[in-house]
Amino acid sequence: MRKNTKLIQIGNKVIGGGNPILIQSMTNTKTEDVQATVKQILELEAAGCEIIRSAVPTMEAAKAFREIKKQIHIPLVADIHFDYRLAIAAMENGADKIRINPGNIGTNDKLKAVIDTAKERNIPIRVGVNSGSLEKELVSKYRGVTAEGLVESALDKVHIIEDLGYDNLVISIKSSDVLMCIKAHELIAEQTVYPLHVGITEAGTVIAGNIKSAVGLGIMLYEGIGDTIRVSLTGNPLEEVKAAKIILKTLGLRKGGVELVSCPTCGRTQIDLIKLASDVEDMIQDIDLDIKVAVMGCAVNGPGEAKEADIGIAGGRGEGILIKKGEIIRKVPEQELLTALREELLKMQNL
Repeated sequence: MRKNTKLIQIGNKVIGGGNPILIQSMTNTKTEDVQATVKQILELEAAGCEIIRSAVPTMEAAKAFREIKKQIHIPLVADIHFDYRLAIAAMENGADKIRINPGNIGTNDKLKAVIDTAKERNIPIRVGVNSGSLEKELVSKYRGVTAEGLVESALDKVHIIEDLGYDNLVISIKSSDVLMCIKAHELIAEQTVYPLHVGITEAGTVIAGNIKSAVGLGIMLYEGIGDTIRVSLTGNPLEEVKAAKIILKTLGLRKGGVELVSCPTCGRTQIDLIKLASDVEDMIQDIDLDIKVAVMGCAVNGPGEAKEADIGIAGGRGEGILIKKGEIIRKVPEQELLTALREELLKMQNL
């Protein structure tokens, strides 16, 4: 059962209140480089990213938001640390949301200046707390970095902003410790109505980060916690979006899109199945069908193993077969398998 959180408008998207969980990523370009940043955002949009965040470390980056906004189609979030003037400038140049940690943004009057600008423009503020920057007094109080400390820190900052007259908020509490992160979200979900942005921070490289994120996000989302998600990886942001889509689809929280299944290879495999499956995974990203595609390495057992898939391919020595619902459609040369599969998918898409 989804937790019923407050509705928050972020650009042309709405989160909370039972709305679909949205996928977020973050650019790794220099935000000041408008051309490179726009190029990456458009690639992420095409892959399924629905909210994008960009770092704003300089005034030039804040001003770049104006040009970036003109060329993209999803909400743009400004990530701010330390300098309140950057938060104000980012909003003045079109940021749809800002991410700040009120604890490092400066004195109360500086925080108030940020909130006043957000209030004037009705721009949501994401209150972010990270286990790596938990306040010393809370570390002392809880004798270390704990889930309870993270929650108290986040809610303290939320109350500061509320006391300044603003409640257009999203909360994010993150830790690289998966179990701590899960517990913190379970605790805060019972204590606030604000939407939660969930993720495992500093999860690691593509393999380790995907596993940690799938475990952590999987548990939280299954418990109904989370309104936006990010799979944080040390790698191409496109990998974050791919992983997030699979996590949501696996949990039944998102419909549509191609689901890929493939066999794990064995001694009978006579084609480069690993490369073929990877190529198919890349190829299906722009296919708008709610189907299951199978990639099998054995032409003998492939049709039977792929019978639950809508369509698939299986390889043999120098050639392969195209399969629909477990039935062989035709044989094709091995080097034409990928092309033949795409042609069939496009036919299905255009029906």
